[in-house]
Amino acid sequence: MAFLGIVKLCFLIFFCFNVLSSAQGKEEETGYGYPFIKQASSFSSSGSSTEDSSGRIKGYDYIIVGGGTAGCPLATTLSRNFKVLLLERGGVPYSNLNVSYLKNFHISLADTSPSSAAQPFISTDGVINSRARVLGGGTCINAGFYTRANARFIKSVGWDTELVKQSYPWIEKQIVHWPKLAPWQQALRDGLLEVGVSPFNGFTYNHIYGTKVGGSIFDNSGRRHTAAELLASANPDNLTVLVHATVQKIIFDTNTKPNQAEKTKNSKQPRAVGVIFKDENGKEHQAFLGDEQNTEVILSSGAIGSPQLLLLSGIGPQEDLKNMNIPVVLHNEFVGKEMSDNPMNAIFIPTKTPVRQSLIETVGITKMGVFIEASSGFGQSNDSIDCNHGIMSAEIGQLSTVPPKQRNQEAIKAYKEGKQNLPHEAFMGGFVLEKIVGPFSKGDLRLNSTDVDETPSVTFNYFSHPYDLRRCVFGIRLIEKIVRTSNFTNLVNSDAYTEEMLLNMSVKANVNLIPKHTNDTESVEQFCKDTVITIWHYHGGCHVGKVVDPDYKVLGVHGLRVIDGSTFHDSPGTNPQATVLMMGRYMGVKIVRERLGTAAGI
Repeated sequence: MAFLGIVKLCFLIFFCFNVLSSAQGKEEETGYGYPFIKQASSFSSSGSSTEDSSGRIKGYDYIIVGGGTAGCPLATTLSRNFKVLLLERGGVPYSNLNVSYLKNFHISLADTSPSSAAQPFISTDGVINSRARVLGGGTCINAGFYTRANARFIKSVGWDTELVKQSYPWIEKQIVHWPKLAPWQQALRDGLLEVGVSPFNGFTYNHIYGTKVGGSIFDNSGRRHTAAELLASANPDNLTVLVHATVQKIIFDTNTKPNQAEKTKNSKQPRAVGVIFKDENGKEHQAFLGDEQNTEVILSSGAIGSPQLLLLSGIGPQEDLKNMNIPVVLHNEFVGKEMSDNPMNAIFIPTKTPVRQSLIETVGITKMGVFIEASSGFGQSNDSIDCNHGIMSAEIGQLSTVPPKQRNQEAIKAYKEGKQNLPHEAFMGGFVLEKIVGPFSKGDLRLNSTDVDETPSVTFNYFSHPYDLRRCVFGIRLIEKIVRTSNFTNLVNSDAYTEEMLLNMSVKANVNLIPKHTNDTESVEQFCKDTVITIWHYHGGCHVGKVVDPDYKVLGVHGLRVIDGSTFHDSPGTNPQATVLMMGRYMGVKIVRERLGTAAGI
């Protein structure tokens, strides 16, 4: 969202029919100056895959599934030298004001319509989550924070350091900006330093222990700059982007002779030759790779979409596939396994007066792998307070505790009546949050159905490992110290609320679907479990060494890669957005250089 991204702030989601209809309007599906962006229904297989005079099929060099955080820079880079088809299941972001502007951030996440930029889902843990469904992916719906991975992460994944150093700036020069710090972010910066999260590292993209101000894909006018803008650097003659193109499965050929690059491998392995996708009208199409050496299908659909598509295409645990009546192409027990999501907990801090809206700009990075961040000002807006939210809460931007099977009109009516009893302070204030990187708690992803539009069943097992819980306690206690520093006194009603009252206010907030223990706030461990929400930094499901090799080629088949956060064992930096963007550029350059050598010119 993810995802991304913080990729997105769970506590800012709410549902508002009236606001959405007036603020978003009808999205225009045009290329907006990019002639290569088209509706999926415009696709003609006869125009993309033809036979030459010798009868050979001439198709695409690369078919990329997912026009998101990794997919856009990857497609842009590959199009410099090769014919590329980029398939995105969502629409374009350009006409959507809720995507484009920081002030509407909370509204874009609220849209639960079938064509929305954010597709909500609920993990089996009971935590509300979201997937991007728009060209540009998570960069269109996240909180905008931009920070690089540290050197240890780069080394652990085996990337070339010099190419990484070239790839990050390629992204940054086009869509990244330095923020003008809001008062809430300044208070957090000073509070972190006062409680010892030091030194102050200033404005930096680097991931360094202490307190820092990172980059943002929001400029100082509040306008968002997404991965979709990177497509402006593409070769328009080589790139076709189809929006509302939902890939249903990968097409494999089990009879094709291996090409020259594959002759040293098992020639009996299946080879990806194309994809089946449906357009905005539900009509199915087939797109094929060319018969040239090294043509590939590349999945860049994120940590939910990529393992889901492998499973739907017949790659995964054999018994699970058979139970879903999916023909088995390749048995791999690790597809969809060891899923992780960085857990987040937040404390709402009432303020004396309304505060300026801000998303993540300042971060405190501790050696325990606990990061402290903040946001402010979204719950107090008129659209947050006045409209009918159904079962969503805009006052403090979080979801109600109504379980999914109890979401009916009676529950909505009861919720509307109950929210009138919320204190006025809930409309005015900000959040200070802690999040954990590299959780030891692991889960998995399984198909609910063979319908690609239905999000799979996902379990993250938040805080199932005791060390994750200990780190959450550390983070909450650190927040309690920060909001008592002198730097917050000009903003918040510190004297009016005890620590227990602040915790109680957050426990009673509508953060997820986990049963609450509101009388047990003296137990910070219980508070962590009760108020866990997502940071949208979920990852895993297609790990290197188990599902893909170090070059992200899917093990056991030819012509198929996965290039996105589903390959990560840990989420890089304080926010994975920068590194997933960089990964798309990095792998595009790497592939081009490997195929063309010095003639690549890149």
